[in-house]
Amino acid sequence: MARAPHGTNQPPKIIVKKIYIEGHGGHHGGAWKVAYADFVTAMMAFFLLLWIVGATTEKQRKGIADYFAPTILNTRSLGIGGGGLFGGESILDKSRIGPRSGQANLPQIAIPDAGQGGPATGTGDKGSLRNRQALAEEDRKNFEAMRKRVLRQITASANLSRLASHVRFVPTLEGMRIDLVDDADYSMFALGTTALDTQAADLIGMIATTIKGMQNPIMIRGHTDSVPYGDPRAMNNWMLSSGRAEATRRRLLSGGTPEARFERIEGVADREPLIVKNPEDPRNRRVAITLLYRRGLFGK
Repeated sequence: MARAPHGTNQPPKIIVKKIYIEGHGGHHGGAWKVAYADFVTAMMAFFLLLWIVGATTEKQRKGIADYFAPTILNTRSLGIGGGGLFGGESILDKSRIGPRSGQANLPQIAIPDAGQGGPATGTGDKGSLRNRQALAEEDRKNFEAMRKRVLRQITASANLSRLASHVRFVPTLEGMRIDLVDDADYSMFALGTTALDTQAADLIGMIATTIKGMQNPIMIRGHTDSVPYGDPRAMNNWMLSSGRAEATRRRLLSGGTPEARFERIEGVADREPLIVKNPEDPRNRRVAITLLYRRGLFGK
């Protein structure tokens, strides 16, 4: 039996020494694998983002971006998500692509045309997107045919034949202008008023019958000479020219011209004289009815 030091019976002290062995710099550990997985995931997300940017339109990209910013999300106008509890669809619906894709409760990367047609939509014979040059050429042919019909009817009418010299057809950049011009011997309106002469009313009614089947918009502009009124506050050439343009519009309307075709009714007083050197010349008093070219691309 071992004797305790110093002659006592206390047990000997036991010292435990722990040795930590380094893992050779850690290159056999797993930390680098986690970092590599994060890198691959980030790259996949990056390439997915590039694909989305290349495969969508600007409007669709804005919709996707707004989907993740709910404070500015407008689901109905952007066509992403639904306005109701289930996005306007049943929760049992499997397909979110189709004519009602704007009501889907999941955003779509590419929303189909849903049978709305391609870039040539509306370019048929009666389409509203027809080629402008083709429309202009067709309008010119219609204008010429209309001019011949009007002149033929004026010549054939004993009541209107004396007004043949008062009707002028002038091709313009805007369309075909029909000028109804006064002279020293005859006035389309009673002097100083907006009351149409009987023969002038018949003439405008005949023109209305001739052009009512056409589709061209119509502009009417009234003109006066520069002879002033006694009290311009009570009546002036601006009021007179505008009133005569409106009287012409009403006569065309009663003759069968559709209301929707009237695009501009205006009076310019004596600001655009026909006889520039003599603003008081009675030939400056006139009404111009212009058949405008049809718009090929909604006014562009």
